[in-house]
Amino acid sequence: MDPNFDLSKTISEEVTILELQDAMNRGELTSRELVMHYLYRIATLDQSGPHINSVLEINPDAIFIAEALDNERKGTGARSSIHGVPVLLKGNIETKDKMRTSAGALALEHHVSPKDAFLVRKLRDAGAIILGKTNLTEWANGMSSSMWAGYSALGGQTKNPYGDHFPGGSSTGSAAAVAAHFTTVAVGTETSASILSPAVQNAIVGIKPTAGLISRSGVIPWSYSQDTAGPMARTVTDAAILLTTLAGKDENDPSTWRNELSNTDYTAFLNKDGLWTATIGIYRNVPSEKFRDLGEYDEQLFNDAIAIIRESGAKVIDDIEIPSFLREWEHNKTGYEFKHAIDHYLQCLPAQYPVHDLNELIEWNERHSPMALKYGQDRLRYHSQFDTPLKNPQYILGSITDLYYSQNMGIDYTLETHGLDAILFPSYVGADISAKAGYPSIAVPAGFQSNGRTFGITFAGTAFSESKLIQIAYAFEQKTKHRKMPNLN
Repeated sequence: MDPNFDLSKTISEEVTILELQDAMNRGELTSRELVMHYLYRIATLDQSGPHINSVLEINPDAIFIAEALDNERKGTGARSSIHGVPVLLKGNIETKDKMRTSAGALALEHHVSPKDAFLVRKLRDAGAIILGKTNLTEWANGMSSSMWAGYSALGGQTKNPYGDHFPGGSSTGSAAAVAAHFTTVAVGTETSASILSPAVQNAIVGIKPTAGLISRSGVIPWSYSQDTAGPMARTVTDAAILLTTLAGKDENDPSTWRNELSNTDYTAFLNKDGLWTATIGIYRNVPSEKFRDLGEYDEQLFNDAIAIIRESGAKVIDDIEIPSFLREWEHNKTGYEFKHAIDHYLQCLPAQYPVHDLNELIEWNERHSPMALKYGQDRLRYHSQFDTPLKNPQYILGSITDLYYSQNMGIDYTLETHGLDAILFPSYVGADISAKAGYPSIAVPAGFQSNGRTFGITFAGTAFSESKLIQIAYAFEQKTKHRKMPNLN
C-alpha cells in the first residue's frame, strides 16, 4: 500500500468509532486522512485487485466535507460520537448531492434526488461523512427470482470478501464494504432478511430495527408494512452508535409516530455482563428448506454459541416452539405493497425521466434487455399484475393475518409463554417472521466453518426491544470475539 494512505500505524484495520474519535481528538488522525484511506482501499481492493465490487458510487465531495469537519472539531469540538466518521449508504437511499439513487436499476441510472432521506439528514446533522453508495440486489431483490444476490444491472456482482461463498442480499454491498474495511459503518435496508442475511454471510453485525424506529422517508420502497433501514458495522458498539444517530420521529412517516425511544442512546446498553440476567429461548425446529443452502448451517458452531450463552450466565430454554413459524405465509400482501409503492415512487419522478410506473419500467427493461435483463424480470412482472392494490380484500386480510400470526401466535406468544428476553435463531432463519411482525433482530458473528465460510446467529425480540437485544449481543460478542478481517491478498 502507498505509505501516504497507510494508516495502520495509527489505527488497526478493525478500528471502532470510539477509537477513531480518540485518535482524532488527540490530533493523531484527521477525517480527511481517514476518507483518503478508505478511498485508496476502494480503488485498489474493491474496484480492482480482488474486485469485491461493493461500492456503486463515491461522493466526490467527501474529502471537502471531511476537511470542513476537521476544522469544526478544532474550533468548536465534535458534534457527536459519529463526527467525521465515513458512512456508506445502500443505493436505494436518497441523497441531495452529486450522487445517484438508482436501486441498482439502469432505468434510474441518472436519478438525482431533490432531497436527503430523513436518515441522511440525521447523519449529516451528527457530523457523519456520506462516503458513497453501495451496490445491492437490484430493486432490493424485487427484480428476478433467478438473480444472484448482490447483483444489479448498474453495479454488477458484489463478491463475498471471505471467498467464493454466498454474499447475502440485498444489502450486499453495505455488508461487504464494512467487512472489507472500505468504510467505518454502512446503512442497509430490509424488507425480510436484507440486512440480516449479508451480515451473517460477511461476519459483521447487522441490526434490523423495529419498523418505525428509523424513518422510511427518502428510501425507495418495497413494502409499506415491513421496510426499514438499519446499521451494519464490524462491532455491536459501532452498530449501537449508528442506530442512536439514525432513530427518530419523522412527521412525514407515520410509522415513526409511535416511537417513544427516538432519543435513546443505545450505547448505554453495552454491558459485557448483559447475558447474566437474560433468558434466551433456542429455536431449533428449522427445516432444511428454510436455509438458502445446507452449507449455511453449522450445527456445531450453533451449539458452541449456545454453550457460550449458557456459560455467560443466561438462562437457556432449549428447543422452544413458535406456533406460526412453519406456517405457509401468503406473499400477496407484500406483492400488493410493492406494486403500489413502486408506482407511487416512479410517478413522483420528473417528467423527463424514462419511466413513471411499474409497467413502463418493465417495457423500458425489455427495450434495453441486453444490458438490463441478464436474469430477466419475472418478479417485476408478477408484481405488476396486482390491481387496485390497497383496497383489495386479499391485501387487507393478508395485512391483519400476518400481524396476528407473526405477533400474537408467533414472537410475542413465545416470549410470554417461556418468559424470554430474546429468541436465538441459527443464521437468519427468523428474519421472515420478525419482518412480518415488524420486530427487531440483531445478527452477530458466531465463527467460521472449516471451508472459511462465515456463520452467524440472530437474536430476535418484541417491538422496540433493541436495547435488550444490543445488551445480549454485545455480551456474546465480547465473550467470543469471532469477528476477523478477510484476507483480500
